[in-house]
Amino acid sequence: MTDHISTERRGPALWITIERPEVRNALNPKAHTELSDAFDRFADDDTLWVAVLTGRGDRAFCVGSDLKHRVEAGSNLTPATGFAGICERYDLDKPVIAAINGDALGGGLETVLACDLAVAVDTARLGLPEPRVGLCAHGGLHRLMRHLPAKSASRLALTGKLFTASEGKAMHLVNEVVPREGFAAAVNSLVEEVLACAPLAVRATKQMMHRGLSAPDVEAAFALNYPAYDRMLASEDAREGPAAFAAKRTPVWRGQ
Repeated sequence: MTDHISTERRGPALWITIERPEVRNALNPKAHTELSDAFDRFADDDTLWVAVLTGRGDRAFCVGSDLKHRVEAGSNLTPATGFAGICERYDLDKPVIAAINGDALGGGLETVLACDLAVAVDTARLGLPEPRVGLCAHGGLHRLMRHLPAKSASRLALTGKLFTASEGKAMHLVNEVVPREGFAAAVNSLVEEVLACAPLAVRATKQMMHRGLSAPDVEAAFALNYPAYDRMLASEDAREGPAAFAAKRTPVWRGQ
């Protein structure tokens, strides 16, 4: 039973929705825990191949921490997996899409940065305004410095400046920006693009890209161990793909 999120399975895709529109989908400790549990279930279920994270309503994807709760409780504890149950989750090889239905501010932008792909409605604003309320963006800063040149990241982080979804796309923080009326279709299209690929191949690809970043150079990245790659090579899907290509038919992926 969850109070602050909902989940919906659509075939091999899991949709996770933050259900706190009355506070612009700001997160309190229980919401963090519920999101972490949802991502745990996603990670453990081999029949789920991609997740979509979004917020309820048309005002906000997530505006970060619930500051009113923070003042009343004196803290805003998060699980070991970090803000929204994903920002410090480093072993999730399955792709997660951020469907940015509205403002993504503070921890909301940190969450977007922790996702692999992002589609935003054109009215959404993004930013890390924490310094303007006496706080620091924490983990989001590390990802921002890896996404952007140092001066660009510093301008956003040190001023708390908000920016548009289109500006976010220009900075390569968002893949696609669409009008509200085309938002659902754009998200669904991206999900289908991911699902057209073999799920174990997608997991191997994500694992190699992320683990490879920890290596000091390309030679060292090649030398690292990638268990998802080994699993992919030994899979039925690795045989199905070439067979389908040779037969000029659409492959049928089984994720095994």
